[in-house]
Amino acid sequence: MATTYTLISSVTVGSGGAATMTFSSIPQTYTDLLVRVSARNTSTSGSGLNMRFNSISSTYSGKYLEGNGAAASSGSTTTSYFASGNVNTDNNTASTFASTDIYIPNYAGSNNKSGSVDSVYENNATTAYITMIAGLLSNTAAITQIDITPSANSFAQYTTAYLYGISNA
Repeated sequence: MATTYTLISSVTVGSGGAATMTFSSIPQTYTDLLVRVSARNTSTSGSGLNMRFNSISSTYSGKYLEGNGAAASSGSTTTSYFASGNVNTDNNTASTFASTDIYIPNYAGSNNKSGSVDSVYENNATTAYITMIAGLLSNTAAITQIDITPSANSFAQYTTAYLYGISNA
């Protein structure tokens, strides 16, 4: 079977930044979703990338594996959002953006919603990180909205997010 990707929507943050990027009215006609984010934060300290489905702010859990070239860590999370990796900050290399892919299978089905995250950010001056996350929302409602936020401050100008629908054809 061939897999096809269709761009559903995109968001580009303008001057002044943005606290949230939202995809709403997501059509229920695809098999899976892919969210691709290129992000930078206005914060000067570490920042994560967080997502909420359908404005739900509870019942998210996950497992993560993270490495920085010198050490690795792993663990579990239970949070009010779907943890989705790291974001470059103003203390990182200028004009460098973190790259994150979030794959959400069976988003329109009646099972709990799972997702996998592959996230990396560079910093030529110090440590860079790569993070893999397996997440779960314990809720069976079809996903019709995705809100993406940084864990601190706002997204910087030129941060982008793309939402793709994936069909097995």
